[in-house]
Amino acid sequence: MKVLLMSAAALCGSMLATAAWSKEDPAAGQKLYSVHCVACHGATRAGVPPTFPALTDVSKRLDAAQIKDKIKKGGGLMPPFAQLSEQEVSDIASYLAK
Repeated sequence: MKVLLMSAAALCGSMLATAAWSKEDPAAGQKLYSVHCVACHGATRAGVPPTFPALTDVSKRLDAAQIKDKIKKGGGLMPPFAQLSEQEVSDIASYLAK
Protein backbone atom coordinates (compact mmCIF):
# COMPACT_ATOMS: atom_id res chain seq x y z
CA MET A 1 0.00 0.00 0.00
CA LYS A 2 2.83 2.41 0.89
CA VAL A 3 4.51 1.78 -2.48
CA LEU A 4 1.23 2.44 -4.27
CA LEU A 5 0.76 5.76 -2.45
CA MET A 6 4.35 6.82 -3.16
CA SER A 7 3.91 5.95 -6.85
CA ALA A 8 0.66 7.91 -7.05
CA ALA A 9 2.26 10.92 -5.37
CA ALA A 10 5.22 10.82 -7.76
CA LEU A 11 2.93 10.54 -10.77
CA CYS A 12 0.77 13.46 -9.62
CA GLY A 13 3.87 15.54 -8.93
CA SER A 14 5.28 14.92 -12.39
CA MET A 15 1.93 15.78 -13.99
CA LEU A 16 1.76 19.04 -12.04
CA ALA A 17 5.34 19.91 -12.98
CA THR A 18 4.52 19.37 -16.66
CA ALA A 19 1.37 21.48 -16.38
CA ALA A 20 3.28 24.27 -14.63
CA TRP A 21 6.01 24.19 -17.26
CA SER A 22 3.60 24.49 -20.16
CA LYS A 23 1.61 27.42 -18.73
CA GLU A 24 2.35 30.78 -20.33
CA ASP A 25 3.70 33.32 -17.87
CA PRO A 26 3.42 36.99 -18.94
CA ALA A 27 5.48 38.15 -15.93
CA ALA A 28 8.34 35.87 -16.97
CA GLY A 29 7.81 37.08 -20.54
CA GLN A 30 8.22 40.70 -19.42
CA LYS A 31 11.57 39.85 -17.82
CA LEU A 32 12.69 38.02 -20.96
CA TYR A 33 11.51 40.94 -23.10
CA SER A 34 13.65 43.32 -21.06
CA VAL A 35 16.70 41.13 -21.70
CA HIS A 36 16.20 40.20 -25.37
CA CYS A 37 13.89 42.75 -26.99
CA VAL A 38 14.06 46.13 -25.26
CA ALA A 39 17.21 47.30 -27.08
CA CYS A 40 15.35 47.49 -30.40
CA HIS A 41 11.65 47.66 -29.49
CA GLY A 42 12.03 49.85 -26.38
CA ALA A 43 10.81 49.55 -22.81
CA THR A 44 7.30 50.65 -23.81
CA ARG A 45 7.25 48.37 -26.88
CA ALA A 46 6.85 51.48 -29.09
CA GLY A 47 9.79 50.51 -31.31
CA VAL A 48 11.41 52.90 -33.77
CA PRO A 49 9.23 52.50 -36.87
CA PRO A 50 9.87 51.56 -39.60
CA THR A 51 13.23 50.07 -38.62
CA PHE A 52 12.03 48.43 -35.41
CA PRO A 53 8.25 48.01 -35.42
CA ALA A 54 6.09 48.78 -32.41
CA LEU A 55 4.94 45.71 -30.53
CA THR A 56 2.20 47.44 -28.55
CA ASP A 57 -0.50 45.97 -30.79
CA VAL A 58 1.33 43.04 -32.32
CA SER A 59 -1.50 40.64 -31.42
CA LYS A 60 -3.77 42.64 -33.76
CA ARG A 61 -1.41 41.97 -36.66
CA LEU A 62 -0.17 38.45 -35.86
CA ASP A 63 -1.72 35.47 -34.12
CA ALA A 64 0.11 33.68 -31.28
CA ALA A 65 1.71 31.09 -33.58
CA GLN A 66 3.04 33.82 -35.89
CA ILE A 67 4.45 35.80 -32.97
CA LYS A 68 6.23 32.70 -31.64
CA ASP A 69 7.54 31.89 -35.12
CA LYS A 70 8.90 35.44 -35.53
CA ILE A 71 10.66 35.23 -32.16
CA LYS A 72 12.24 31.88 -33.04
CA LYS A 73 13.17 32.58 -36.67
CA GLY A 74 13.51 36.36 -36.80
CA GLY A 75 12.95 38.27 -40.02
CA GLY A 76 14.08 41.49 -41.63
CA LEU A 77 16.52 43.10 -39.19
CA MET A 78 15.31 40.95 -36.30
CA PRO A 79 17.71 38.13 -35.47
CA PRO A 80 16.41 34.67 -34.65
CA PHE A 81 16.23 33.80 -30.97
CA ALA A 82 16.71 30.07 -31.45
CA GLN A 83 18.49 29.85 -28.09
CA LEU A 84 15.21 30.51 -26.25
CA SER A 85 13.25 27.50 -25.04
CA GLU A 86 9.67 26.87 -26.15
CA GLN A 87 8.56 28.00 -22.69
CA GLU A 88 10.50 31.26 -22.95
CA VAL A 89 9.07 31.97 -26.41
CA SER A 90 5.55 31.29 -25.10
CA ASP A 91 6.16 33.58 -22.14
CA ILE A 92 7.33 36.45 -24.34
CA ALA A 93 4.39 35.94 -26.71
CA SER A 94 1.92 36.01 -23.82
CA TYR A 95 3.52 39.22 -22.51
CA LEU A 96 3.24 40.83 -25.95
CA ALA A 97 -0.41 39.80 -26.22
CA LYS A 98 -1.44 41.76 -23.14
